Amino acid sequence: MNRSSSLSVPVFKLYGETRHWPTPDLLHCESIPERSRLHDWYIRPHRHADLVHVLHVARGRVELELEGTTQPLQGGLIIVVPAMSIHGFRFSTDVEGHIITLAKPLAEHLAEIEGAPLRNAACHPLVGEREARRVATLVAQIDEEYRQPAPGRERLLEALIQALVVEISRLDDSPVARGKGAGLKHRDKGRHHLENFQALIEGQYRQQPSIEQFAAQLGMSSAHLNTLCRRLAGRSALQLLHERLLLEAKRQLTYTNMTISQVADSLGFSEPAYFTRFFKRNTGLSPRDFRLRQHASEAAKQDAPGQAS
Repeated sequence: MNRSSSLSVPVFKLYGETRHWPTPDLLHCESIPERSRLHDWYIRPHRHADLVHVLHVARGRVELELEGTTQPLQGGLIIVVPAMSIHGFRFSTDVEGHIITLAKPLAEHLAEIEGAPLRNAACHPLVGEREARRVATLVAQIDEEYRQPAPGRERLLEALIQALVVEISRLDDSPVARGKGAGLKHRDKGRHHLENFQALIEGQYRQQPSIEQFAAQLGMSSAHLNTLCRRLAGRSALQLLHERLLLEAKRQLTYTNMTISQVADSLGFSEPAYFTRFFKRNTGLSPRDFRLRQHASEAAKQDAPGQAS
């Protein structure tokens, strides 16, 4: 696959999914077989506008397709796939490991703390027994905590993923592709603009600026910004803003005791009724019903005799 074909590469939330980010968590964790066996062990080339993958391949083989290059790899290793990178995987049927997907707000927060480990595509072989054990332990803890709700779960998950990023930053840098000398850090101008727009959203979404205001900050027209977002992210500029608002709304409704009115006010809605209509239009549920469903789901999980890990 070459770069000229990149416009036809699908943009997914999680592979095969086009709906909203399915959880109020800022990360998603699943075993590699959970999703790949559904697709005959082959995840076709695709990209994510606002998600970062961290794969821990403990055992087995993976043929990694990344930005037009293909490389056969053997576990154990860590693979980092940043947002907007075109990537695909062909796994062996005996593969063992996990894929941790970070929503852009968490990835950017970690990048501010730990630097570049999540911003550049990379493959880190786990050649030492000590580093392999430490990484495997952290990934297992993340997986267990993600699947079994408990008090302080969100804070512990963030602490665990931050520890994992520290481990990644300690590994020798081993880029998996160099793209004719351009390196995996290559970004065309369009991707650079989209990343800047997403950074503006992250800093200003609570004020809900207009798309015209965002475009002015980026030095372009709103039409150009919309065209760029649709081409690279598969959504309009306004949809990207609304998705960030919706994610934060879900988080506030799930993890805080704020009233619906307080949540609406914190997200820049002038009236709670406007917020309720926005939320129901995008989720099919009122904020109150969403909160009740989340609490009932967590209670059911806690009452269950055991959870598979």
